[in-house]
Amino acid sequence: MAKGMIWATAEDLARNKGRVLSLYRQILRSLNSPNLPLNLAARLSKKAEVRAIFMVAAEERSLHNVEDLIDTGEYALSLLRKGEIPKYIQ
Repeated sequence: MAKGMIWATAEDLARNKGRVLSLYRQILRSLNSPNLPLNLAARLSKKAEVRAIFMVAAEERSLHNVEDLIDTGEYALSLLRKGEIPKYIQ
């Protein structure tokens, strides 16, 4: 991402596209883990929440906010891999 700029350009967003899609898929896959104490309905509900979060975040154009959202997603993924449910999708 460009230094010193506040708003993301099309190039900035294109650079993050693969990273965000990968993160999205990994989070959805992690919600299927047998380590999570969720039944089928709860898993489907959590997946719907994740989809909604990513849809709303897709409209974000601030470079700092985009980076924060990616960091938050990576942190949530690390918690899911440990068998914990992140608070913002609990």
